[in-house]
Amino acid sequence: MAMVDEPLYPIAVLIDELKNADIQLRLNSIRRLSTIARALGEERTRNELIPFLSENNDDDDEVLLAMTEELGVFIPYVGGLEHACVLLPPLETLCTVEETRVRDKAVESLCRIGSQMKENDLINWFIPLVKRLASGEWFTARVSACGLFHIAYPSAPEMLKMELRAIYSQLCQDDMPMVRRSATSSLWKFSATVEPVHLKNDIMTIFENLTQDDQDSVRLLVVEGCATLGKLLEPQECIARILPVIISFSQDRSWRVRYMVADQLYELCHAVGPEPTRTDLVPAYMRLLRDNEAEVRIAAAGKVTKFCQILNPELAIHHILPCVKELSLDSSQHVRSALASVLMGMAPVLGKDATIDQLLPIFLSLLKDDFPDVRLNIISKLDQINQVIGTDLLSQSLLPAIVELAEDRHWRVRLAIIEYIPLLASQLGIKFFDDELGALCMQWLQDKVYSIRDAAANNLKRLAEEFGPDWAMQHLIPQVLEMINNSHYLYRMTVLRAISLLAPAMGAEITYSKLLPVVISASNDRVPNVKFNVAKVLQSLIPIVDHSVVEKTIRPCLVELSEDPDVDVRFSANQAIHVIDHVMMSS
Repeated sequence: MAMVDEPLYPIAVLIDELKNADIQLRLNSIRRLSTIARALGEERTRNELIPFLSENNDDDDEVLLAMTEELGVFIPYVGGLEHACVLLPPLETLCTVEETRVRDKAVESLCRIGSQMKENDLINWFIPLVKRLASGEWFTARVSACGLFHIAYPSAPEMLKMELRAIYSQLCQDDMPMVRRSATSSLWKFSATVEPVHLKNDIMTIFENLTQDDQDSVRLLVVEGCATLGKLLEPQECIARILPVIISFSQDRSWRVRYMVADQLYELCHAVGPEPTRTDLVPAYMRLLRDNEAEVRIAAAGKVTKFCQILNPELAIHHILPCVKELSLDSSQHVRSALASVLMGMAPVLGKDATIDQLLPIFLSLLKDDFPDVRLNIISKLDQINQVIGTDLLSQSLLPAIVELAEDRHWRVRLAIIEYIPLLASQLGIKFFDDELGALCMQWLQDKVYSIRDAAANNLKRLAEEFGPDWAMQHLIPQVLEMINNSHYLYRMTVLRAISLLAPAMGAEITYSKLLPVVISASNDRVPNVKFNVAKVLQSLIPIVDHSVVEKTIRPCLVELSEDPDVDVRFSANQAIHVIDHVMMSS
């Protein structure tokens, strides 16, 4: 009897688990579909498992989502491509559910299966599915249908292609805005599969109707696809039919549509060419940079560098730069922040003279902005302007601002400056660094914010690597070691952290003669936090110094710490001793 029941066991377990009240059990069962299919074999999977799944489509959204994902990769389990059509019915049903994530995943799975199907199967099975969904009574089916046309269309015979284009046109005029949005989103993929003659006639007619849609959510999706559609058309056709739409949308009554134009406009410049860009798109972009809505100005400001890269420098200087000056004084801090994040990228486009005369003053004013994010965005792009204006002018113009920002009240601004210091030092050279920036690096080691102190210690390591151990021995090590006597234990811990980072860059001899004695003396500190950090630093020095130093100096200190009253100190010391033992055994 057991032998008779055995082949039915996997499907029976699946049925039981899919009807279980516990959603986690149902989810686990769905995620094991491929295992169950292998146990059943290809024929029984087609005849029993897939029909069963088609009937069980009223579960929780998480279960349906998992089922949709599994079905998308199920072709090998139903017998390969010649039987792929059996997967379409359950996915067709899932395309009609209310949950958007499930529908989107069902469309994705159908596209994956359809792209692998044979041409005859597409005509006999896939295209009828698309037509059924497109004529569905409930809007969810029609929404899903829009994402399948680009798979169905290329394999269809000519008469069927004409019908598909007509159906798509109807979906773009649907009464439900959700359907029109879906049709607009998918129009660009569908357009790429349509023949040029029909692209110019049918698709462009659909496009022009959508530009007049009363829903701004549809019109902004039209903007998103303008550049894509423009690249499919001949340049003259693009100028005649796409350019007027964009110019009109740049003055649309809805700020969301104008926002999308500001975000996408630079992409259209490539499609229409330099002359229409100069005569039509530059004025449109200038309007967007001066838009009444801050959100539109934010989008336009964020693309100012990309837009200028398309133009010649003269156009950028005469038309875009005046708008940039206005934006640098904008009442919205978010507009100024968006501008600050891309402003430095304009320097290579404008050239040295225009950068020095016109861009540098804007840059310096933003460095002193009241809003910390503006200052942070400028600091993070300092290297871009240095490549254009050179070291001398950089030091004269920027150094006062950098010194001021090094003491900024917002710790994130101070942190950004610290992270930029090694790059600045490498560009300005040793002498300039010694004179102007060296004192700042020491000052940060005693900052009240831990993140600043830790970044300052890492900064010293990077400087030692940049300028070499001899320079570090002269300009960094004495000042750092002097701080070990600070009355505050947090600053003494920062010195220990700096020593552990500097040691690999300084080498064995300097570590043994200068750094190690300071660490050993700190082992007598009255604060347990300092002592267990001493144990950690000693552990980090083991690979750097000679074995004899480890045995004669480091081990005795750690043994003493291993008997400390504080449990954390004892733990850290014993851990370091264990590392020494392991190193000695392996050597």
